[in-house]
Amino acid sequence: MRTLLVLGGGYGGLALIQKLLDNHLPHDVEIVLIDRMPYQGIKTEYYALAAGTVTDFHLRIQFPLHPRLTVRYGEVGSIDLESRMIFLNTGEPISYDILAIALGCTDNYHNIPGAEEHTCSIQSFSGTRETYRRLNDVKPYGTVNIVGGGLSGVEIAAELRESRPDLNISILDRGERVLSSFPAKLSQYVEEWFSEHHVETLGHISVSHVEKDAIFNGTQAIPGDVTVWTAGIQPVQVVQQLELPKDRSGRIIVGPYYNVADYPEVYVIGDCASLPFAPSAQAAGAQGEQVAQVIQALWRDETPKLHKIKLKGTLGSLGKNAGFGLMGRRSVMGRVPRLLKSGVLWMSKRHFG
Repeated sequence: MRTLLVLGGGYGGLALIQKLLDNHLPHDVEIVLIDRMPYQGIKTEYYALAAGTVTDFHLRIQFPLHPRLTVRYGEVGSIDLESRMIFLNTGEPISYDILAIALGCTDNYHNIPGAEEHTCSIQSFSGTRETYRRLNDVKPYGTVNIVGGGLSGVEIAAELRESRPDLNISILDRGERVLSSFPAKLSQYVEEWFSEHHVETLGHISVSHVEKDAIFNGTQAIPGDVTVWTAGIQPVQVVQQLELPKDRSGRIIVGPYYNVADYPEVYVIGDCASLPFAPSAQAAGAQGEQVAQVIQALWRDETPKLHKIKLKGTLGSLGKNAGFGLMGRRSVMGRVPRLLKSGVLWMSKRHFG
């Protein structure tokens, strides 16, 4: 039997597996999925779990059941590309014929002293649970600072405002405005929503270091009871350790078929891969399906033919009743994008679940 080993059961890994299982897997191929959790966590909604507006049960998708799919639970400790072997943290080795690395990302603290030790994360299910506990243990009228005014920072600030109207909430960003990568019109709408809902947005903040009860903008201390970090991501540690060509963000450089030049049997999917668009669940899912197409073509001794990935846009929420989005070049604001995001979540759970 040939083994296709998939590391990570997130959007990219599951899209690859689902596509292969739906299209007549060759009789001599088995798929092995390794994940640290017994289900997929819907990462795009972790902000709501952290804020306490949903339970973690509602953000779980069970892995598919199939006689040709084996699911192993564990943490990947290292990858040996030369011997075609991965090792779990327990030291257990698992060999492969084809490898798909879809392990996702972790926070990028930009070497800022104290940032990792004194801030909360929403990059993993377990980390988000801990963030939920800390946020909801803050006493009334306490202060929560969110570092990073991108999509994740905006969504968690808005959701937390609806969950805890008693808290003082601030978003701190190094840019002039929140959502600096979005059109100014959309950013202004979000700023106005925050102003109406008493969420402070502070621009031109350059975090020099973080302490338990304060963020420092140079020598200026910005006190807070809890700090949530949403100021950048990077590939997980085990991918960082691979001696492969990477881009400036530490993502592995891949070829037109998403595999590694010196190791063509190794494919890299999602946040670990250097792609011509920003990391997202949507991009990872689309890429996972295309990797399945590549592998299927090679199994048929055919040359893979891939179309250019076209992303459908970006949707964000401002609590349960408002939202924003970018559909192509068109900005959308108000209740409609929030309804659209709820529909996308429902379709995602239906598709994978």
